[in-house]
Amino acid sequence: MSQTEQREQAVRARRRLRFLVVALVVAALLFGVPWWVLVAGGQDWPGWVVVLGSAVFLAGAVALPYSMTKGRRSDRAAVVGDVLLGVTWVLFVWSILGALAELVLALAGVDDPTRSRVVAAAVVVVAAVLLAHGHHEAMRVPRVRRTEVHLPRLGPGLDGVKLVLLADTHYGPIDRSRWSARTTAAVNALDPDIVAHAGDIADGTPAQRLTQSAPLGDVRATLARVYVTGNHEYFNEAQGWLDRMSELGWEALHNRHVVVERGGSRLVVAGIDDRTAPSSGLPGHQPDIATALAGTDPDLPVLLLAHQPKQITTAVEAGVDLQVSGHTHGGQIWPFHLLVRLDQPWLQGLTRLNERTHLYTSRGAGFWGPPFRVFAPSEISLLVLRSTPAG
Repeated sequence: MSQTEQREQAVRARRRLRFLVVALVVAALLFGVPWWVLVAGGQDWPGWVVVLGSAVFLAGAVALPYSMTKGRRSDRAAVVGDVLLGVTWVLFVWSILGALAELVLALAGVDDPTRSRVVAAAVVVVAAVLLAHGHHEAMRVPRVRRTEVHLPRLGPGLDGVKLVLLADTHYGPIDRSRWSARTTAAVNALDPDIVAHAGDIADGTPAQRLTQSAPLGDVRATLARVYVTGNHEYFNEAQGWLDRMSELGWEALHNRHVVVERGGSRLVVAGIDDRTAPSSGLPGHQPDIATALAGTDPDLPVLLLAHQPKQITTAVEAGVDLQVSGHTHGGQIWPFHLLVRLDQPWLQGLTRLNERTHLYTSRGAGFWGPPFRVFAPSEISLLVLRSTPAG
């Protein structure tokens, strides 16, 4: 073996070791903190309760990495891993808050084991309620969130045009074909002019999620149905998803644009690939706004589809009037939004970047991984575009 190969092998070994150490630390925290607050702290539970509770948490710590690894090949294992991850995260967060509450009770003179038992019971009840509600929120048809967006360059003929934004449907290991059909019906009930899907259609290949994605073919729009890739498409046959959406009658905006017109006014509707596209190695896949806008009339307003909000930087430089994005899920499970903000400065809703450019970030229609949404409800975004200045 050459010295170069030896160095590369050593680098790979160090990376595997770092990953293993990080995974063990994370697992120890995720399961260890709830174990202490609920089972092994100052509760003074009977011995059999401690043994049983410890066994449950140990089994979870083993099952989580196993099911998530096996879930790459098995939908059933993926569901187990996703549910376990969501339950563990909620227990972890509220166990930390419970530990703080226990400190307050201690300062107030409440002694153990009463103090620790009260906190343990409260954590279990709060977590159970939040998980039940969060699952309901994840599985329900998204609520419609209506927002008016005032675009100074929008022609009067397009004043009041209705843009319905879908993002992050994430068809996955839980079969949500009926949810998909009901969501399509909710979109059509809004009588949209433009329907945009801002990416992350699914976790899986087009063949795996054929039934779940089929209702998208029934979406109606008077002017255009447009779609761009998200980062999850680049885990699962991005070109296949572009082809699938074209097959369903959507305009796949793979660094390209279409022009829509109403009442003598025109609007450029453009789309760019997700920012992770270059790492996929797929030829011709990369966000390229110059190509997307090539040949457009610079006097026309531009609506841009880009999966990640942080892609707004290039949109501002290109003079885009409105970028619509998804990706953040609004954090999905509180307080995960604090970590999301480290990567994405804009979490949800409408943001005005300057006199021309606006950004709308959807909390997403579906969910990724854990089938829960806690304090981050899903949405179908109804954007009413106005040519008049904001009053």
